[in-house]
This record gives sequence, structure tokens and C-alpha cells, in this order.
Amino acid sequence: MVRDPGRRLSGLLTWLTTPLPPPPERLRRGPLRPGAFPSPLRSARLSANLGAALGVMMLTCLITGVLSHLIQHPPAWFTWPSRPIGLYRFTQGLHVATGLATVPLLGAKLWSVYPRLFAWPPARSIAHAAERLSVALLVAAALSQTVSGLLNIAHWYTPMPFFFTTGHYRVAWLLTGAVLIHLGVKLPLIRATWRRPAPPDGRRQVLAAAGAAAALITVSTLGQTVRPLAGISLLAPRRPGSGPQRLPVNRTAAAAGVRDLALDPGYRLTISGPGGGVSLTLAELQALPQHTAVLPIACVEGWSSTGTWTGVRLRDLITLAGDVPAAGEAVVESLQADGRYRTSVLAGPHLTDGLTLLALRLAGEPLALDHGYPARLIAPNRPGVLQTKWVTRITVREAR
Repeated sequence: MVRDPGRRLSGLLTWLTTPLPPPPERLRRGPLRPGAFPSPLRSARLSANLGAALGVMMLTCLITGVLSHLIQHPPAWFTWPSRPIGLYRFTQGLHVATGLATVPLLGAKLWSVYPRLFAWPPARSIAHAAERLSVALLVAAALSQTVSGLLNIAHWYTPMPFFFTTGHYRVAWLLTGAVLIHLGVKLPLIRATWRRPAPPDGRRQVLAAAGAAAALITVSTLGQTVRPLAGISLLAPRRPGSGPQRLPVNRTAAAAGVRDLALDPGYRLTISGPGGGVSLTLAELQALPQHTAVLPIACVEGWSSTGTWTGVRLRDLITLAGDVPAAGEAVVESLQADGRYRTSVLAGPHLTDGLTLLALRLAGEPLALDHGYPARLIAPNRPGVLQTKWVTRITVREAR
């Protein structure tokens, strides 16, 4: 017997769209009753406009977030330049700023569609039930991204039973898929809504209020990376001029468990490579030619601040271990015993850039202990988590 794929598909579609028996009317109580949500401000146009604004914000967050992930966990095909020195500062600041701006927009969007959660009947068909489940996934993923991002900015990881970076990245793709499915389902309705003239009512005020709230949140937090706004950024978790040597600190020496090792008079920096190795005391590091670079620390939480760093060029330092392979890289290790970022890898433009330093001084003073004393890595256009502090070993090897 020859099976007809077209007939089977038609049968499946018929099954999916066949109306389900309606639930008993006695269950239609509370928010399920007719007229439970009388506000005249809700409309399909308002929901579509809020969705469009959210879409722009989420797309910006996705692009900049994926970029940050690739920089921190680079695949073999990815290369990130060392210039311009403030590029990561801009992209990650944009990521956090747009993420924060989604908070009022998402709240307004959920308010505008909230009555649809209690539509009657709850499911008209199997296909309609699947659509509603996809919306539930969309809302859950959007709330998860927003809440986890806010917790990360506040450095409050206790409520998250997962490593933030991994969870945030994976849910971002889940959210992207859910948005695309939702857009595919609702696009005809959105297009029809936008073709109709906009009614002159208070719905525009709701949209304007959500936009004003997003702008206010942006201004009140952007000062953690844009110094002229620091005075009015009351909600900024970090301020550019705060902290030891007027530079913020995320992880202190005490929290990293390196205080005694960093202050040990017997500290030595070990440099090893294919051609041999060398071990240097702090005094010997200080006796090498010193260079100064003005570079920002730009962290994934969205804050950044510029410092004047002085130390030994990394490209000069690694030659003490012999010839550097043409396609080489340097693994920089911290005194920290463990931690996801106790090591970082420099390759390509960052390895050879004259601004990449093993810094010994900040703002003309010896490094503060919490800024990486006795020596730390500082390189242009890199996330702060990769600017390794309390450096104890540098290993030169072939790029992997």
C-alpha cells in the first residue's frame, strides 16, 4: 500500500485544529469571567508597539551578549582585536544598558497581554494549546534573563542554583527561539494592526510612560561607565572613581585567598616556554624597562573605569623564555588556588600589542593588594575577568 504524505499531513493539521470540547461554564470564575479586565488602555496596537520596542532591546542584548561570550570562551575561528581599546567597554556597557531598559518595557508588555492568560476557553484546539505553551516558555525565559541579569549586576548569586554566565547564555538562545516562534504566529496580526490608523486615546501615554521609565533607568545606571553621568546615576552598582586607587574592585585579595601569598617577600614570577624559562623577583621585574598605558577595566556587569598602568610589556617579558612561536599564545596564571578565571590566555593581537602590560603600578603608585599586587595583567579591549590579578606564572606555548 502506498502512503500519501500529503493526506497524512492534512489529517495531522485537521487533528491539531479540531475544536476541543469547551470546559463547563461553572469554572468561569474570577479572572476568567467576562469583563474581568475592563481597562480601555489595553489594545493589540499597544501590545505590538511594546513588542517591537522589546524586540529591538532583546536583539541588541543578544548580539552584544553572544559577542561577550565568544570573547571569554573563544572558539578556534574567533579572533577579537586589541584595538580600539574601548570597544568591549562600549559593547558590554550597551548590553547591560539595554538589558536594564527592558525591565519597564517587559513589565508594560506583560500588563498589556495579561488578560489573554485567562482567555475562554483556555484552549480552543491542540494547536492553540501548543501556542499558549510556547507563550508561557517565552515569558519564563524573558523573566529569567531579566532577573538573572539584575542579580549578576548586583553580585548576588545566592538565588541562582547555576553558574550565571553559562545559564544566562543558554537561556538567551531559548528566548530567541521562543521569540521567533511567537513572531511567526503573530506576524499577520501585527501587520494588520499597524495598517489600521492609531486611535487617539491614552494608549500612547502608556507607551510613552514605559519609554520614559526605560530612559530614566538608563540614565540612573549608565554613570557606572560614563563618568559625566556618575553624579546622577543613583542606581549604578559601581562608580568609576570608587575603590582603592580610585578604581572599583569586584574580587578582593581576601576573597580570593591570596593575601599571604601576594605579600610574601619570596614572591617570584615564573616565565616558561619552548626555549626554557626564567624566574624573576619583584625587584627584578621593577628593574626591567617600564612602560605606561591608559586603559579601561571593563567588566561584564556593565561598569568600567580608566586607569593609568605602568609595568613591563608582555611581548618583551615572554621573550625571556626564548623564542616565541609564530602562532604562539601565553597562559597567565594567578596565585589563586582555584576559580573559573584564575588563568587567562592571550594570543594574536593582544599578545603582541605594546599596550598589553604586566602592570606593577596604578596611577603612579604600587598596585593595591586588591588590584593585583604584586603584578597583574592589563590588556586593551578585554573583559575585566580576563585581566588576571596576582600573576605568578606565564607559560608560552603553541596556539591551540
